[in-house]
Order: sequence, then C-alpha cells, then structure tokens
Amino acid sequence: MVLSDGTGGGVGGPVTSPGGAGDGGGLIAPRRLINPCLESSPRQDLHRELMFNQKIGKNVLNQKSELERALSKHKEKQVINQEKDQKEAPELARAIADRARRLEESMSNKNGMEKMEEAACNPQYIEARARLRQAK
Repeated sequence: MVLSDGTGGGVGGPVTSPGGAGDGGGLIAPRRLINPCLESSPRQDLHRELMFNQKIGKNVLNQKSELERALSKHKEKQVINQEKDQKEAPELARAIADRARRLEESMSNKNGMEKMEEAACNPQYIEARARLRQAK
C-alpha cells in the first residue's frame, strides 16, 4: 500500500484507483520538472530590475548617448587610418618623421625651461641650476 498526501508527488506518483477513474490504464501522469535557473533568486532579482527599468523607460543595455557613440566611432576610424598610414609609409620616412617629432619636443622643452628660469625670482635657484648644467 502506497501512502500519498494527495499532491500527486511521492515515490510512486499519484494513487489511482484501478476502477477506471484514472488517466487510462493506471499510468502515472508526467509532471513538469522544476528549472533551477528560473527559480534562482539572483536571476529573479535581475529580471525584476530589468522589468522595472523597462517600465520607467530607462535603457540600461545601451548607456552611451548618440554623441558618445559618434565620438567613439570617429576615434576608431582615426586609429584605423593611422595604422594604415604607418603600414604604407616606408621605414625611412617614419624614421625621419620620428626624429623631427623628437627634435620639436626637445625644442619646446628647452623653451619651457628658459621661460621657467626667467620667471624664477630666486637668484640662488638660478645659480644652482647653472652649476647643474655645467656638471653635465
């Protein structure tokens, strides 16, 4: 004899009477299995948050504005064009361009240092700086 709580669960399934009130032939009716993914609380919380954001009209999946998207696309195109130019330019031209860039940077740094020295009012600082230059 199988005891059942009437919910259709248990080891033997629902108890059917052999009198014919069952589902035909005394077979056990299949039950739908529980999906643990759908029952998980983090998934339910995420779904609840997404539904709330959709209800209020907030777009959480695409956070960038149209201007930011256009700017990022423009930057990507610039990077691609620079890479293409570097591949096409011969090595000698790249070396010359690098030297010219370094020369310009060093000239701008020297000009910046001279301006800083002119702006400095402390004569001891200027003397110490001159001594350091001579030591090099």
